[in-house]
Amino acid sequence: MPRYFLEVAYKGTNYSGFQIQENAHSVQAEVEKALGIFFRQRVELTGSSRTDAGVHALQNYFHFDFEGVIDPRKLYNINAILPRDVVLKSIFPVGKEDHCRFDALAREYRYYIYRRKDPFLDDRAYFFPYKVDRGQLEAAAAIISRYTDFTSFSKRNTQVKTFICAIRESRWTVENDCLVYQVIANRFLRGMVRGLVGTMLQVGRGKLTLEQFEEILHRKDNRHADFSVPGHGLFLFRVSFSDSILHATK
Repeated sequence: MPRYFLEVAYKGTNYSGFQIQENAHSVQAEVEKALGIFFRQRVELTGSSRTDAGVHALQNYFHFDFEGVIDPRKLYNINAILPRDVVLKSIFPVGKEDHCRFDALAREYRYYIYRRKDPFLDDRAYFFPYKVDRGQLEAAAAIISRYTDFTSFSKRNTQVKTFICAIRESRWTVENDCLVYQVIANRFLRGMVRGLVGTMLQVGRGKLTLEQFEEILHRKDNRHADFSVPGHGLFLFRVSFSDSILHATK
């Protein structure tokens, strides 16, 4: 049976997360519902990267198996069924064994912080009106790149078998008056980016030293990390695949 990749973007404010959950409103549930209405049959989706409640995505993926040829122009009709805060951006056939989760090469997250009151950023960035030392933030981000075990920055009650992540990039930048943490890795743990951001902000405010920050990484105990930053400042920015998957049938 042919397999398709489905590229999706969404504003996560009204959702309990990306993946379908019992008695909860999820992005996956909305997309499955819309596909079911359009194709008049049940369509079961597999997601690439899970995002938590309130977290947004500029790019995420599903894959699904479907008997028949799907015209990409039909996305217009399916998007008309979806709520305004979810959009399907592209659909394309892939190999029968291609998997949007296991074949993803990297994920990129960005966390946005604004420091002067702005009603247009209220639900898309974290309002943090405190003085922070950019140099200390950047030094903490550089430390993260040297580590692979992120047990200390994973929330509890996760089902993963390993806490090892390969960090490819970790840095702070400024974008349109927002302070932005940008991180790229092969995989991320539950709550990991928010834990890193919250703890680095403590370094930037002088409440933790760089040595203490590094000690938290060594301890492998999440009780010492700060997960308090809200989900609405976090964006899944990009999911990367090999050219053989993305360009095979385009």
